[in-house]
Amino acid sequence: MVDGVFALASPSPPTTTGINTAGLADFLRTFFAPLFLAVVSVVAIFFLFTREITRFVQFIILAIAIGVIFYVPNIIEVTAKAIAGALGIK
Repeated sequence: MVDGVFALASPSPPTTTGINTAGLADFLRTFFAPLFLAVVSVVAIFFLFTREITRFVQFIILAIAIGVIFYVPNIIEVTAKAIAGALGIK
């Protein structure tokens, strides 16, 4: 019991934690996903109505690439590690 009293009476070390950003990436993904899909849809419909099929295909390929980069978890880290491994950098 005495040890418990001393533990409570002693000052605790100050916490030196910074801002918690654990869920920031998930929040940004869920926030910007509908906006991204809406913009892609509007631009794709514009290209289809103006009958610019080549630009439509180019835009869809670019939109898919951007979607994969931003919405697949850890794709940037995995790609960077793969490139570094291919170049022989540890």
